[in-house]
Amino acid sequence: MSTPRTTPPRVAAAERGATRIADRVVAKIAAQAAREALAARSGAGPADAAPPHATVTVHHDIARVRISLELDYPSDLAAQCAAVRERVADRVEAYAAMAVPEVDIDIEHLHAPPAGPATGRVRRLR
Repeated sequence: MSTPRTTPPRVAAAERGATRIADRVVAKIAAQAAREALAARSGAGPADAAPPHATVTVHHDIARVRISLELDYPSDLAAQCAAVRERVADRVEAYAAMAVPEVDIDIEHLHAPPAGPATGRVRRLR
């Protein structure tokens, strides 16, 4: 004769374990958010620009983010950086459930508009 099975007591979800999100995953979230912010402000961003790169340091549930960008010039650099900061903080908080007290931005390169055709008088040499 077999003994009846007893089910173990139910453990609350918060007491079962922990979820850890790797720094590189948070960095990917931040880089994608920066890409989205730049695309929303300037169309697609500079055509020859490298995509934003993020490095993140996570301590408990607090993420400190550093984003490296390439931006168009001339343009409102401060407004672009503010849009990136806001979008990155919102996305990391929403997707990774981490507080983001600071988003540091390094502007690595500025892209000037392509040179147009020369205007004015053109002198031909024979």
